[in-house]
Amino acid sequence: MAASPVYHDDMAGSELVISSLPLETWFPPFQLRQVGGFWFPEAILPGVAAAHARFEARPSDVFLASFPNSGTTWLKALAFAVVHRADHPPRSSGHPLRHRNPHDCVKFLEEPFAVDGGVLAALPSPRDALVSIWLFAKKMAAAAAARDGDDGKPPPTPFTVEEAFELFCDGRCMAGPQWRHVAGYWEASRRLLPDKVLFLRYEEMLQDPVGNVRKLAEFMGCAFSGEEEAAGVARDIVELCSIDALKNMEVNKNGTQEYVKNESFFRKGVAGDWSNHMTPAMAERLDKIVEDALQGTGFTFAVAQAQSA
Repeated sequence: MAASPVYHDDMAGSELVISSLPLETWFPPFQLRQVGGFWFPEAILPGVAAAHARFEARPSDVFLASFPNSGTTWLKALAFAVVHRADHPPRSSGHPLRHRNPHDCVKFLEEPFAVDGGVLAALPSPRDALVSIWLFAKKMAAAAAARDGDDGKPPPTPFTVEEAFELFCDGRCMAGPQWRHVAGYWEASRRLLPDKVLFLRYEEMLQDPVGNVRKLAEFMGCAFSGEEEAAGVARDIVELCSIDALKNMEVNKNGTQEYVKNESFFRKGVAGDWSNHMTPAMAERLDKIVEDALQGTGFTFAVAQAQSA
C-alpha cells in the first residue's frame, strides 16, 4: 500500500510521508504521529493533508478548536443551537439536537488550520483535560476490542491513569501537548487575531452558561435581539444543551458513531473531577510542568476545586 503524504506547516508546503513521522503507540487505541509539534491519530492525517491542500475558509466560517474531550461536544451543541435558532427554536420537539448527536450536527474538519473565519476555543485545566482524555481513550479501546470480536487478537491491556499521566506530562497524547494548544489560541485571542478568536474557559462557562452563550452569539454575528432576551431564548438554549439533557436524549443513550457509542461523549460535565483520579503529588507535578511551559505567555490555568466522587 502506498504511504499517504501529509503537509507540514513548518516546511512551507513540502510533503512528508506519514510512516516517516515520529510514532507513539502507548496511548490506546490510537497510533499517534507527531506533526508540527503535536500528536495526531495516524488515521486522520490523510484528511488533515487534504484539508490543508484544498480547503479555503470563508470570512463567515467558524471553527471550534477545543482540545479533545474538553467540552467539545457541549460547545458544538451550543454553537449549533445558537446559529440555527431561527429555523430550530430550542424548545421545539423536532430540534436536531433531540434526534442527532452534536458530532453529527457539527462535523470534524480534522484540524482548524485556517483563521480566515472565526475560531472558538474552550479550554479546561490540564488536570481535568488529562482525566477526560484518559477515560475517553479507555472507552474507545473497549469499543475497538468489541468490534474486533474473536479475531484472535489478545484483549487490550489495562490503561491506568498513571500510564496516561506520564504520557500526558510528556505531551504524548492525542493533540498534545495540551498546554501548547491552549497557549497558541490564547496568544491569537490577545495579540494576533483578537477579533477572530473567542477564547472561552470551561470553568467560566460552567459558572455562567447563559452569559457565555451570549458571547458566543455575538462573536458568531447573531447576537440575541431584545425580543429574544425577553423570551429567554439564551436560557432555553443552555437548557437544551446541558449535559444532563443531552445524555438523556434517546440518540445519545443508544446511538453510535463509527468508532464509539454516543454515550461515551457525555460524562459529568463538571470541573474538578481530576481529584477523583489523581493524587495531590501528580497534580502538583503536572502544574509545575505546565507553569514552566507557559512562562512568558501571560496565561495561567484556573484550577477547579476538588469534586467528590
